[in-house]
Amino acid sequence: MQIIGLLGGMSWESSALYYQLINEEVNRRLGRLHSARSLLYSVDFEEIEQMQAAGDWTAAGERLGEAATALERGGADFIVLCTNTMHKVIETIESYIHVPVLHIAEAAARDIRRQHLTRVGLLGTKYTMEETFYTDGLQAGGLGVTVPGPEARVEINRIIFEELCHGIIHPVSKSYMLEVMTQLRISGAEGIVLGCTELGMLITPEDTDLPVIDTTRVHALEAVNKALDN
Repeated sequence: MQIIGLLGGMSWESSALYYQLINEEVNRRLGRLHSARSLLYSVDFEEIEQMQAAGDWTAAGERLGEAATALERGGADFIVLCTNTMHKVIETIESYIHVPVLHIAEAAARDIRRQHLTRVGLLGTKYTMEETFYTDGLQAGGLGVTVPGPEARVEINRIIFEELCHGIIHPVSKSYMLEVMTQLRISGAEGIVLGCTELGMLITPEDTDLPVIDTTRVHALEAVNKALDN
């Protein structure tokens, strides 16, 4: 079993889910008392969020690159960046290390192709929804991506940072997100990508008859696949 290097803390709420999902899946596959061989480097998200808000992505990439280096020195065979948004700086992170980084958008795209979907609605932080670093990975191979309108993007971003990152689940926010998903469906989305690792705390596949691609779960399972691929 390879050692999984988890680069988390963005937020710690979703990083805890990664740890739980990965260990549950390893135990499901191997049985007995098996658990994942893993390392976790959890950053101070306040520092990273301030860099995001200031548009200082260079500094954020360098900070995460240093963290990835620590994981590599600790013995990690590959890195799992436990966040969607910070894949914006994945090339910087990769420049610091010699082990691979398992890209979350590529993992999501593979899951979408397995479900034979041609267009999906994307929910996430404003950075993930408005910039191309993430949608480019989804659109590779001809997949169509639809994002909510400007007002919805602002509110979704607020829900993520002011509620979910603090572990707060509001029924009103859940209802709002489901309304946005309905609008995305009307716009042609055949499934919904939860493109923020906290969104699975709020929306589950049981909440809608649309296929839901929870990137936290998909990414975690891809990490297990790679760790056990001997």
